[in-house]
Amino acid sequence: MALSDSTLLEYLACPEDKGPLWYFESDDILYNPRLRRSYAIRDGIPVMLIDEATNLSEADHDKLMAKAEAEGIGPNFDAE
Repeated sequence: MALSDSTLLEYLACPEDKGPLWYFESDDILYNPRLRRSYAIRDGIPVMLIDEATNLSEADHDKLMAKAEAEGIGPNFDAE
């Protein structure tokens, strides 16, 4: 299920490094490419718990980054 509140997306940050996340709607995840960690979205609610995050392999990271480039997906806010 997609993240239903796009305004909420603007305020979400990685709970560990406080940086921006990339929203992959089709995969129901928020992704931190700096830490290679994904956070699930369950029933439209992001699960932003470090202990429940999934660490991605280099191959999975590369696939997500290729998908992001192809679909124009980027960070949910400017960290500057």
